[in-house]
Amino acid sequence: MDFVDTISPTLITIVKAAYFFTMLVIIVLIMHENRSPLKAISWILVLLLLPGLGIIFYIFFGQNLRKEKIIARKGLKNHDLLTSIAHSQSHKLAEGEMNDHPELGRNMKLVQLLLNNSSSIVTIGNRVKVLNNGRATFDAIIEALKKAKKFIHLEFYIFDLDAIGNQILEMLKEKAREGVEVRFLVDDVGSWELKKDFFKGLQKDGIEAYSFLQVRFPTFTAKVNYRNHRKIVVVDGEIGFVGGLNVANRYIEGHPNYGIWRDMHLQVMGDAVNALQTVFLTDWYFVSQKDIAERFYFPPKEPIGDKVMQIVASGPDTDWPGIMMGLYQAISMAQKYVYITTPYFMPSESVLLALKAAALGGVDVRILIPEKSDAYFTALCTKSYIKEMLESEVKFYYYQPGFLHSKMMVVDDQLCVIGTANMDFRSFEQNFEVNAFIYNEDTAKEVKGYFMDDLMESNKIILSQWIKRPLWQKTKESFARLFSPLL
Repeated sequence: MDFVDTISPTLITIVKAAYFFTMLVIIVLIMHENRSPLKAISWILVLLLLPGLGIIFYIFFGQNLRKEKIIARKGLKNHDLLTSIAHSQSHKLAEGEMNDHPELGRNMKLVQLLLNNSSSIVTIGNRVKVLNNGRATFDAIIEALKKAKKFIHLEFYIFDLDAIGNQILEMLKEKAREGVEVRFLVDDVGSWELKKDFFKGLQKDGIEAYSFLQVRFPTFTAKVNYRNHRKIVVVDGEIGFVGGLNVANRYIEGHPNYGIWRDMHLQVMGDAVNALQTVFLTDWYFVSQKDIAERFYFPPKEPIGDKVMQIVASGPDTDWPGIMMGLYQAISMAQKYVYITTPYFMPSESVLLALKAAALGGVDVRILIPEKSDAYFTALCTKSYIKEMLESEVKFYYYQPGFLHSKMMVVDDQLCVIGTANMDFRSFEQNFEVNAFIYNEDTAKEVKGYFMDDLMESNKIILSQWIKRPLWQKTKESFARLFSPLL
């Protein structure tokens, strides 16, 4: 007798009823969360098209935790202080008390938005250095680490134990032996290969080390989809780094399958370092439960340059998707041009509409993406947007020498944005991200120059040729796009 034949029909009926009841409850929960209709329908499709697996995928990747606040910022000393300063600056800006800086006046709506939606305080008198490749970035970081006297705070999504990773680790250990405080934080999924023994070893070497949002069944299964994508280094509270680079050899040497690994980072000195420090210490509180707010970590600073900027952090711990709203506002304010580099292009409907409206309104909108991608399904999603964008007068270019990993936007020779957030749903809504919004003509022109250099090594995508691609290719892309809000 077959095993199936021995199962009671009543039991089968009960199991089926339980399954469909579970499906119905999850669908009702999705609707009650009042997400965007696109995301809600995508998840309902997953549940219906993948019986059984759909429920598992939803448990791991589908729950909306923004309202729960994975990290409760309220009550943290640094966060409460920044919120107070941001409210004060918002009132001063509205009342015209910050008119000494024309950069703020030209970008008032954007500055005000970022003050209100993410308490991103305005910092003045900063010095900024754009690091336009991996070699320049790691040289600058290593030089700063060598000079550390008090503390080193380091946070990355990926930290590989290769040549550059081990070089930095040895330097951290050496500094710890010298009495420098070293705090080391990586994302648990991004740095999955770093096992428990690795962190224990760092602790023995005098380095405080944690992985962020450890994926351990069943404790954090619902949070596996919320990753810390930030890349921050702060040394002695005097110099900071933020941008697109993780710690891995490929950022210097390239990759055999993709060619060079093109990326951009930022070195910052001035009050903006304190803002970066606050982002790091908020994440540190989550993993260590230590609310660090002593003045020792926030040394007072005299103006060291002329750059005006805001450090904007967003993620499941914030009330609003601050980076996405900031990019939307910057695009909407553009008068002449918007130039964007991004490895993945799957924007929210609002950002998509802002780009189309800008281009149709006469703004020169150019988007640079890699032709070679490290993520097959994501690349399909990206391609599904190109036809409608080209029809809206947005210009798309394929970068040729290798994989383009930069996350950058420059607008009208007035504003540039460099950071960790890609132009996609995940960065806008699920990941912990941090971007620098820099209001300075010289920096904007410098970044535009780098964009134009990359454009010279890129191929423009022509609409008449794009629409002639095989039907099967377009079908794959359209199918992938159905699930783009979930990636």
